[in-house]
Amino acid sequence: MTELLYQLDSYLKSFQAHVTAVDAENRGIALDRTAFYPGGGGQPADRGVLKIDGIAYPIQRAKKVGELVFHYVADESPLPRIGSTAVGEIDWTRRYQLMRTHTALHILCGVVFRDYGALVTGGDMDPLDGRMDFEFETMQRELVDQIQAAVNREVVAARPVRVAILPREEAFKIPDLIRTKINLLPEGIQQVRVVEIVGLDLQADGGTHVQNTSEVGRIRVVDYKSKGKINKRIYIAVEDA
Repeated sequence: MTELLYQLDSYLKSFQAHVTAVDAENRGIALDRTAFYPGGGGQPADRGVLKIDGIAYPIQRAKKVGELVFHYVADESPLPRIGSTAVGEIDWTRRYQLMRTHTALHILCGVVFRDYGALVTGGDMDPLDGRMDFEFETMQRELVDQIQAAVNREVVAARPVRVAILPREEAFKIPDLIRTKINLLPEGIQQVRVVEIVGLDLQADGGTHVQNTSEVGRIRVVDYKSKGKINKRIYIAVEDA
C-alpha cells in the first residue's frame, strides 16, 4: 500500500521512500509513500524525478493501481531493486499551476451552485486552464460576465482552503457533499477526503489545492459553449493577479 502524502500536504515538493514493487513491462516503480499525485478527478498526474541508487529517473506520469502508486520511468535506465531508498522531487512549477487551477474550478463550482443551484456534469484541467460543465438550460454572455465577476470576488476575499479526511458515514452527513450530477465516489471507500473553501464550498475531492483563494490569481472565462439541452461548458484561464 502506498501512503498518499499529498492528501494532507499539497506543498510537499520532495520526499524519501522505499521501492516496494517494480513493473518491468511498463517501466513502473511503486513506493511505500509518495507525494506524486497519480491523476484523477480531471487533474493530471504529477511529473518529476526519482533519485535511486545514484540514478535519476525522470517520471512523466504516476498512476494508482490497486493500493499502490506506480511512477512510470521516461527513459531506459535499469529499474531499481525492491527495497532501495528513493528520493522523489515533484515538478513544482507544474504542480503549483495545477493546484491554482483546481482551486479555481472549485471556486467556480461553489459560486455557480450557491448563486444558481446548478450541478456539475463534468470537468477537466491542464496547468492554468480548465473547463467545467453545468446543468444550465441557457447561457448568455451577461450570465458568464456575472459568474466571472463573482468568482474573482471570492479570490480577493482570501478564503482559507482546508482539507480533512473523514469516515464515510460522517462525510455523507454533510449537505451537498457531492456536487456532481453522478456520485463518482466508489462504494468501498470508507475514508472520504473533503476540501473546503471556507464560507463558499465543501465537497468530496481527491486532488491538490492551494491553501488560500488569494493564491489562485485572476480567473478569466475565456469561452462558453452549449454541450446539450441542459449542459453548458465554461472554459477558464488562471492568470497572475
